[in-house]
Amino acid sequence: VPTTILALQHLSTFRARLAERAVRVEMACRLVRPAEQKLIFADLQAGKVDVIIGTHRLLRPDVAYADLGLVIIDEEHRFGVRNKENLKKLKEHLDVLTLTATPLPRTLQMSLSGIRNISVIQTPPPGRRSVRTQVTRFSRRVVEEAIRRELDRGGQVFFLHNWVRSLPAMERFIARVVPEARCALAHGQMKDRELEEVMSRFVRHEIDVLVSTSIIESGLDIPSANTIIVNRADHFGLSQLHQIRGRVGRAADRAYAYFLVPGLSTITADARRRLEVLADFTEVGDGYRIAAEDLEIRGAGNLLGKAQSGHIAALGYDLYSRLLERAVAQVRGQTNTGEIEPEITLPVAGLLPDDYVADLDQRLSLYARLSRAQDEEEVYELEQEMVDRFGPAPESVEKLWELTLLRIELKRAFVLTLEYRGGLFTLKFNLDSALDATKLARLAQEQSERIVLDPEGGMQVRLASAQRKDVLRAARELARRLQA
Repeated sequence: VPTTILALQHLSTFRARLAERAVRVEMACRLVRPAEQKLIFADLQAGKVDVIIGTHRLLRPDVAYADLGLVIIDEEHRFGVRNKENLKKLKEHLDVLTLTATPLPRTLQMSLSGIRNISVIQTPPPGRRSVRTQVTRFSRRVVEEAIRRELDRGGQVFFLHNWVRSLPAMERFIARVVPEARCALAHGQMKDRELEEVMSRFVRHEIDVLVSTSIIESGLDIPSANTIIVNRADHFGLSQLHQIRGRVGRAADRAYAYFLVPGLSTITADARRRLEVLADFTEVGDGYRIAAEDLEIRGAGNLLGKAQSGHIAALGYDLYSRLLERAVAQVRGQTNTGEIEPEITLPVAGLLPDDYVADLDQRLSLYARLSRAQDEEEVYELEQEMVDRFGPAPESVEKLWELTLLRIELKRAFVLTLEYRGGLFTLKFNLDSALDATKLARLAQEQSERIVLDPEGGMQVRLASAQRKDVLRAARELARRLQA
């Protein structure tokens, strides 16, 4: 687990649920004295400890296991790539289960591409309700009304202010606004025992408003806390904000989340988009959809390196997915047909607009299915399905279908690249394929005024003025001629 507070909570839960079984559960984190930790690790190595719950302390080389069988990483998004890979290296053929409400872009992409298995829990626990979410400008009135509303119904409040230096000033501000509220501070620079005491008092409902940094982000389960106020929400990532919002609404009572910003006009475009996504997706189980939005905003990262976001914009999601799918098939020893997807550069825009397919997951799925289509029948079936589900297609979607058919036709003609510029098609062929060079030579000879071949496996085709009005149709006619 990423934090000592979460380790404490898991320790309590594990021991309570396994109390009737002969299972020994221990904890390793900075809240455990070094001498006690040394004894725990000795017993762990001797096989006398069955479950060990800990923070990054478990990653140190002095921790050894008698017979490690399962590693569970809670709040996976809080760990770096190196940390997670080191855990997997503890033993060969180790089962690893990672838990998170919002998978990192890299993790989600690995699941979508088949590198890792994923299970999505979309059914909320009985009685659980969505969190009412409001993005608004910071003001005394908003803070006062939010806190008083929660206190009036006997609940508790998280107030997140992620700057340790000014945290006491924020606590004094809340004490002035709501004098009857019992406030306390919590942050990572506090002494271990002091932090543990504050959190215990909050759990026992001896504190009304916990003014804290993002130390409360991960996994805390306090059912009586059902309002959270986040100051300068524009400084947090999308997944992080969703995790923070998850600290409330853990009981049957309606929960409220207030994300405070200086003003929507003063924050960056990316921050505004993150907050809009968060305001749109408020239902329990929306974490997967939020993670999909995060993937589209930030990119999928480096699957073989440390970066957990980025890179995808340089390739485009469609090409990235195809390259990744091919690489995964090779690693798994699956049959490689040797086919190479043609690269098409035409002045034609084919896409699924938001107002035609509103849901991001559905858009990504349809793009992936179109990119995997191997013949005209598959494309036509997809066309019919999309018209049935979403209605008559706009021009950009019809162009996308035609581009998909063109890709299939060029693939059959062993074309590597097709580019249009200045009334001229330029093609490159796959010379390692079953290409019939004599057929190309015969076609160039028959239309020598329009077609020129080069010895490097290329062809240039000049379009007539009438053909230039519909470049896509001309490209498809040429692709069919090359197959004939």
